[in-house]
Amino acid sequence: MKHKKAQRFGMVIDLDKCTGCGSCMVACMAENNVPFRKDESNKRLSITWMHVYRLTNGKSFPDTDICYLPRPCMQCAGQHEGHSPCVSVCPAIATDYSMETGIVSQIYTRCFGCRYCMASCPYHARYFNWWDPIWPDGMEKYLSPNVSPRMRGVVEKCSFCFHRYQLAKEKAYMEGRRDIKENEYQTACTQVCPANAITFGDLNNPNHAVYNMVEPDHKHGGRPKNPHAFRLLERLGTNPKVYYLSSRDWVRKAGDNHLKNEKKVKEPVHHG
Repeated sequence: MKHKKAQRFGMVIDLDKCTGCGSCMVACMAENNVPFRKDESNKRLSITWMHVYRLTNGKSFPDTDICYLPRPCMQCAGQHEGHSPCVSVCPAIATDYSMETGIVSQIYTRCFGCRYCMASCPYHARYFNWWDPIWPDGMEKYLSPNVSPRMRGVVEKCSFCFHRYQLAKEKAYMEGRRDIKENEYQTACTQVCPANAITFGDLNNPNHAVYNMVEPDHKHGGRPKNPHAFRLLERLGTNPKVYYLSSRDWVRKAGDNHLKNEKKVKEPVHHG
């Protein structure tokens, strides 16, 4: 089957598989040269492009249930393609939406640290560099040559390991191909997950696993046919490209900040 639609890279995370081991967080930091502090106790100053949250159903033992929720950047498309919350408020065009990939970029040399994007992001997926990166002795030799360390005074975030996409495109070009294969572009967190809880690919490509996991039902506003699929804070209409799967109803409700005795709100349209 030939795929002609524009690429729309996204992620599906199975919360019933995630064990909260944190491998995705470690791989993300190593792959993208994410700096860390000697004292990480102040979480407002720490930088974690991928962050794993611990959720609970709030019930007492023996009815207690726990869920671990990895949260990368949602790569929001917005209610109109390209109108992501962060992109819409940036006065320097330091963050931009790619119509080619559907990935929200962060251009560090344009950023002057106003942090409007951080204020507009409902997922707390953006981080401000309060300091220049300081690496333990010898660690600078092991930094990835494909990702530039960020300087003090700029905002950074998960990029879906975009440098890997660029490398895959270069490889395809050298081999005389226009399209890249599914396994040629995978994020670090996807590859390292020991539970295979993270799946990455093109949400517009029927040949990719992510498409089949959350295949849209166009008769019902583009919602996934999979009843266990949901996205975080869908009621805001940010149209994120990170989907979650869970067979537990309380987890799906928590994903949209559902309150007890709350009436069901109108579901937003999913844009493909």
